[in-house]
Amino acid sequence: MARRKIALIGAGMIGGTLAHLCALKRLGDVVLFDVVEGLPQGKALDLLEAGPIEGFDAQIIGTNTYDDIEGADVCIVTAGLPRKPGMSRDDLLSVNTKIMNDVATNIRNRAPHAFVIVITNPLDAMVTAMKRITGFPKQRVVGQAGVLDSARYRTFIAMELGVSVASVSAIVLGGHGDDMVPVRSYCHVGGVPVEKLIAAARLDAIEARVRQAGGEIVNLLKTSAFYSPAHAAILMAEAYLYDRKQVLPCAALLEGEYGVDGFYVGVPVVIGGGGVERVIEIELTGAERKALDVSVSHVRELVTAAEKFLPTA
Repeated sequence: MARRKIALIGAGMIGGTLAHLCALKRLGDVVLFDVVEGLPQGKALDLLEAGPIEGFDAQIIGTNTYDDIEGADVCIVTAGLPRKPGMSRDDLLSVNTKIMNDVATNIRNRAPHAFVIVITNPLDAMVTAMKRITGFPKQRVVGQAGVLDSARYRTFIAMELGVSVASVSAIVLGGHGDDMVPVRSYCHVGGVPVEKLIAAARLDAIEARVRQAGGEIVNLLKTSAFYSPAHAAILMAEAYLYDRKQVLPCAALLEGEYGVDGFYVGVPVVIGGGGVERVIEIELTGAERKALDVSVSHVRELVTAAEKFLPTA
């Protein structure tokens, strides 16, 4: 049986980490694409030379041509520019939507049956662009944000209590931005509601840190996070490739769920061999529902601002 083919669009820090994880986890053959000549080829060769040490023997190709993603089973998209000083939101939307248009067109033409995971920011607009340009069914286009944001929530709770992250369950909903919604009522530590273990004021501070976690890393590294986003996307890819039916918080296209129609919003979904197989609606407190509505309103604003750069639906 032929190995699965995984196309990684963008060979920066996240793309290189994705390729490394694909090889270590033996998920399949890897194509690492980037427009920068030498970058994907160098990272691919470096990884291949690690194969004899780690014992993986997948084919890993670095390329500057989309022809090499032909027939990919999974495409993970990180291509795009980070926001720079002096760059407006419209500037970032304009640049990255143009990049996404090229990426999506080539995925549509060369990997028409792929499951597509988008990481590029601004996430809510970029996954919308991917869906619209490819025309793929909603089950096969999803955004990675909630897995990462929820992992950050779990991390900070575990740090606060001095317990294993494996003992903490938590979920973050909404758009991928400063108004994301850490859902306190669904956060448990060893089955115990977190509110019974941490005072409300301290939880407020922890949840504020979750919302600002990406910026915290940028301030330290002077670049965006790459290890954790890559691990989050690989978890989603594994759920699809292994038909795990795993419940994960992801940016999915809603059609009435949570009172939202026609927008990508972070919610719990089941990912299996059919892609995003269903959306799970959970009961929220009044405050959580209000916060989610605010987050969704900002997603609408973002997508509306991106409309001028998107093709007509």
